[in-house]
This record gives sequence, C-alpha cells and structure tokens, in this order.
Amino acid sequence: MLNFREFEAGPDPFGRKFQVLLKWLQTAISLRHSDTVDVKFVLTDENGTRTEKTIALQHAELQRVSRETGRKMDDAWCARIAALHLIHLVETGEDIEKDLITVLAPELKRHAETIAQMEQSAVRAGR
Repeated sequence: MLNFREFEAGPDPFGRKFQVLLKWLQTAISLRHSDTVDVKFVLTDENGTRTEKTIALQHAELQRVSRETGRKMDDAWCARIAALHLIHLVETGEDIEKDLITVLAPELKRHAETIAQMEQSAVRAGR
C-alpha cells in the first residue's frame, strides 16, 4: 500500500530522486475559492533543494469516481490519488515546472483504479 505521508519519487527525466512529505490536505474553497481538494507536498532532492507542489483534485470528479468505484471518499484516498499523480509528474517531467497542478478526470479515474488494485492486493495478502 502506498504510504502517502512520506515516500520517494523518481527518478525524474534528469535522474534525480526526491523524498516527498505530505504537508497538508485542504478543501480549496477556503483557500482559493475553488471546488477542489488540494494536497500539498514538499519535495527534497538529493542536494537538499526543496520545492512544494500542490495537487488539486476536482471535487465533482472525486464524487463521480467515488460513486463509480464504490470507494468512500476520504482524506487517505484523496492523498493517495494526489501522491500517485505526483509520482507520475516526477517520473515523466510533465507539468513539473508548475506549483499547482489540477488532475484531469481520466487521470483521476486511472489513479483511483490503481489504488483499488493496491487495496485488493493488500487484503489478499492479509495486510
């Protein structure tokens, strides 16, 4: 199961790896008047350089995917989706120059399906 609070991402296209820490998860309506769940991570590379990335998950899409998958929408699920997206961004270099990245609906669904598979595997393994 993916530990969304602290994990390693990479290597990126330049061969760097990052230690990632979850900073916070908040409803963005109060932050920037957006109907999203924002998940902020702090990334530290091998040289100690820190950057912050906020992954925005659109609330309506989270609700839709939650209904479709039968998975309760909770903080841990949202943080795992954001962590998977961040790992994807680091490994591909896609949107990595941005500080705020909104997850598109097809990506959100793909990450949710990956989490469902991870959870099923953990249950089968007795964890």
